[in-house]
Amino acid sequence: MIDLDLLDIKILSLLQKDASLSTAEIAATIGLSQSPCWRRIKRFRDEGLIRKEVCLLDPKIAGLGVTVFATVTLVQHSKEQVRQFEDIVDRRPEIMECYTITGNRDYLLRIVAKDIEAYDRMLTEQFLHLPIINSVNSRFALRNVKYSTELPI
Repeated sequence: MIDLDLLDIKILSLLQKDASLSTAEIAATIGLSQSPCWRRIKRFRDEGLIRKEVCLLDPKIAGLGVTVFATVTLVQHSKEQVRQFEDIVDRRPEIMECYTITGNRDYLLRIVAKDIEAYDRMLTEQFLHLPIINSVNSRFALRNVKYSTELPI
């Protein structure tokens, strides 16, 4: 964990809203000169707080109109089966997020697909034939009520 003062929080809030802002724009907005602002941002990167800067695309405009939340249960929890499953997940670009979870399921996946048929193909070809998979339970999102990448710092 990193200690953040008020200026740090202001810088990070601005960057979370728009990572394309220049150091000069950030410095001017928060009332700090460019050099100390740059040093703070560099520290955030060096300490791993800023992992990377990305461009967020609209999935619908990109042709990915279906969002699926799938829970997966493995047959066993051996290191080999866990590694095998997580390697498969890592290689699938349509799997946007993967979490190990508590309860009667092992993983929660957020998956995007062009349509239900594309999801069904991915599920059938990539998961259901695997002997390490016990079950997959899918829930289709009807609409997005809230989506944010900004952490509440």
